[in-house]
Amino acid sequence: MLPDHALAAFRTLLGADRVFDDAATRALYAADETPRRVEPEAVLFPASHDDVAGLVRIACEHRIALTPRGAGSGNVGGALPAPGSVVVSFECMRRLLEFDPDNRLIVVESGVVTEEIDRVARSAGLFYPPDPGSSPYCRIGGNLAMNAAGPRAVKYGVTRDYVLGLRAVTGDGREIRTGCRTTKGVTGYDLTRLLVGSGGTLALVTEATLKLLPAPESVATLRVCFASTRDALDAVSRVMHQSVVPSALEFMDHRAIDAIRPTGAADDLAPGTRALLMVEADGAAADLPRQIAALEEALAGPGLLETKSGFERRAIAELWAARKSLSHAVKQIAPLKINEDVVVPVSQLASLVDFIDHTAQAQRLAVVSFGHAGNGNLHVNLMVHPDDADEMDRAHLALDAIILRVLALGGTLSGEHGIGTEKRRFVAREIDAVTLDLMRAIRQQFDPHGLLNPGKLFPD
Repeated sequence: MLPDHALAAFRTLLGADRVFDDAATRALYAADETPRRVEPEAVLFPASHDDVAGLVRIACEHRIALTPRGAGSGNVGGALPAPGSVVVSFECMRRLLEFDPDNRLIVVESGVVTEEIDRVARSAGLFYPPDPGSSPYCRIGGNLAMNAAGPRAVKYGVTRDYVLGLRAVTGDGREIRTGCRTTKGVTGYDLTRLLVGSGGTLALVTEATLKLLPAPESVATLRVCFASTRDALDAVSRVMHQSVVPSALEFMDHRAIDAIRPTGAADDLAPGTRALLMVEADGAAADLPRQIAALEEALAGPGLLETKSGFERRAIAELWAARKSLSHAVKQIAPLKINEDVVVPVSQLASLVDFIDHTAQAQRLAVVSFGHAGNGNLHVNLMVHPDDADEMDRAHLALDAIILRVLALGGTLSGEHGIGTEKRRFVAREIDAVTLDLMRAIRQQFDPHGLLNPGKLFPD
């Protein structure tokens, strides 16, 4: 139980209306998008950097673990409370602190919704490229913690590539600033890039200075149907081997297509379609026809069944309907989705998908694969019934085999979801013991008492 004097100290700092230890609030903040639940001892709602610095110092004094939380939209248990911990929710820290179009930057608090950053940027002809699927409701602090990405990463990169600097509080209450306001700067160690993707285990980020880009003038989309997964992924390799870099290159396997058929979203696909690519290009309107022509030339090859293009907003939306309907459709297969976001070199995607298909058949499992093919980032979804012990055992065997195969192909455990609680048991397979020890030593320097998001990122 949280000591009464600690709870009183939090209330003195934040006010009684931003410190909750009632059962309903604790239950509401007991999980993210993973199926496990751990109720925190209390939930705190800081409204400023000073609030965060103060609550960390109180936590240090009483040795209380802190679990930072944005919108709770993560898939790996990154916001899952540790037993006995207090959740620090950043949803009250939603101020836009500065917008400087002339220097293409924006400064925001950690609770700002990601889509809102892009909306403000576009009001001045700029845009914020990172586009995770949860952009309409996820918060930039969570994106920073997990180094989130999305379809546009194939051309524009991930969250880390747009962070100029951070303001944060370390695990022992020290206030730090990292980075600078310019796009070039090599003074000191790059602590900004160290903090981004650290899963809230080094410091609680309160403010971020983000880089913006000029918004593309126009967008065009291709929806490309193939007779087999191998044909589609061979086409991905061809696309990524020529000079026009698509702004999105998404893949859906045959099980993903089968999942959306009941919704009607696959009705206009070419007969015999067993794999689908969504390819997008952006830039100057006058240059788009050239880009699309180059992409179509690269896509042409064995197994191509149909290519449809869209240059207007409505046509583009209609082409994306199949991909947009997938998340809901997959949930109808089974009540639990074990969601992995592994990455392999693009040239190894076809080999990985073949292995996944073989493993799914061998373990009698429904496995749906889709994702950001241009980056080699595949979302592998094992659809299971958690009340079926035998099926769960087979799912864990399959997952273990898939992870080993990913690493053998030169890949990595996570492209954009992060490690959290769900993947940390695999980390030592990818990172050697000496490097892990160095990482733990870095964590110790930032958080000497081990209070920030314990139980995440590293194996026990």
